[in-house]
Amino acid sequence: MSAVNLTSLFSGCTAPWQPVLAARYNGLEVMVGKGEGSYPWHKHEHTDDLFLVLKGRLVLEMRDQQVALEAGDLYVIPRGVEHRPVVAEGEEAYFLLMEPPLTAEQGTTAV
Repeated sequence: MSAVNLTSLFSGCTAPWQPVLAARYNGLEVMVGKGEGSYPWHKHEHTDDLFLVLKGRLVLEMRDQQVALEAGDLYVIPRGVEHRPVVAEGEEAYFLLMEPPLTAEQGTTAV
């Protein structure tokens, strides 16, 4: 195995909110994604949601609070908490996610 340069994966993030696989770790997928605009409100019933901002600014909106993240900031949204990530109009942010495989397809409930 060789080292993975996360910033080099930015070019593979062609569509917003469609992360690309960087590595696998203890059964989890480590992914890099690009955010533009807002992602729909949703929640994960069976897993927490980890965001580590690599570049730009990302706001995590929850029903009772907002958390603004800059490059280098990490935040974990507990399972079952409704949320949506938002990037300011005209900007983009890159972030790292770690989650079980198929979380987006199987473990996400739109609200």
